[in-house]
Amino acid sequence: MSTAAPADWKTAPAPTDAAGWIARAAEVAAVLASDAAARDKAAATPYAEVRLLKESGLVTLLGPVEHGGAGQDWPTAYRVVREVAKADGSIGQLLGYHYLWNWAARLVGTREQWEHVEAEAARNQWFFGGAVNPRDQDVVVKDEGDTLTFTGRKSFSTGSRVSDVTVLEGVLAGTDDHVFAIVPSDSEGLTFHDDWDNIGQRLTESGGVTLDAVRVPWSAAAGYVGKRFRPRVYNTLNVPTIQLVFVNFYLGIAAGALETAATYTRTKSRPWLHGGHEHAVDEPYVIDIYGDLTAKLWAVEALADAVAAEGQKLHDDPDAVTEQARGEFEVRVAAVKARATDVALEITNRIFEVTGARATASAEGLDRFWRNVRTHTLHDPVAYKRREIGRHVLTGELPQPTWYS
Repeated sequence: MSTAAPADWKTAPAPTDAAGWIARAAEVAAVLASDAAARDKAAATPYAEVRLLKESGLVTLLGPVEHGGAGQDWPTAYRVVREVAKADGSIGQLLGYHYLWNWAARLVGTREQWEHVEAEAARNQWFFGGAVNPRDQDVVVKDEGDTLTFTGRKSFSTGSRVSDVTVLEGVLAGTDDHVFAIVPSDSEGLTFHDDWDNIGQRLTESGGVTLDAVRVPWSAAAGYVGKRFRPRVYNTLNVPTIQLVFVNFYLGIAAGALETAATYTRTKSRPWLHGGHEHAVDEPYVIDIYGDLTAKLWAVEALADAVAAEGQKLHDDPDAVTEQARGEFEVRVAAVKARATDVALEITNRIFEVTGARATASAEGLDRFWRNVRTHTLHDPVAYKRREIGRHVLTGELPQPTWYS
């Protein structure tokens, strides 16, 4: 893969608004699309792809302008993730997770902590990974006086070997208190395992990680002052914000599948011999399926953008977030997560109906879109998202904050 930054990235001013950054993401996607199928097949560690994200400026999209960031908001970040995922679902996920972990300090930290982290991240173009998998046994955090040690293992650590810094999470021994901290990814005691070998999202470096007494100063424990955590309702926005990242790279993958299939249909598909048409694009059932899938995709994209805008109002005033507002937002996120999952699975499956048997050739790589969506949509059962919506509609119940709701 050639990841030389386009000349205008180096010489022209960086974008200054959302539209400009979404256009920049489309330029990145064009580079990624040139050999996406081959890179997916090779499943090599995406060092070059992360370098491309850094050179384009996308990694500092949410960072403060005064420290070299773009100062953009979450709705823009979601659209950027969606754009990148059109070309490469793995890199879209990596970028989306990077934004989440970059935001972790603001989510749970004190103002002094998150201002420091965001400034350093923007200045140094840190790429973030995270060793936080709630389905695994908790990492044990021990109080060693002025420092903490994190010990345990997590099955998944997306971004692992391509990250500059990693977000750790564990439970303080003898308590129920969770502790988040950000450490350099080459910290002593932090070992990433090359064991991610799944059918989809193959370039996300989502293998396991072992923590062997990784040392962290107490001052780096996010949100702790005098060894006591200072909670806010805003801390519980992690799940809806994470789920919206999922939504947007699902939609990006679906859009990429539809665009790639349409190109194939226009240039390679043959009309059925009994259909009476000279070109595949004139087949009525082909036209109908493309129209049906596109309408469904556009509808969910519109819902995703609307929900993202609703969420930004909460991000704009963190101290004003109430349990009611948080719960209502989670219900809306659950709705778009359910629809995005369904439409992405449908599109990435049904594109073969309108491309034909020859489109299943490995060289075409059309299967990667379905493999990517199918793999990640198993992250958490969508039925439980629908349950959140149904209970709210019927009884007014709001989802209680957990790792998955």
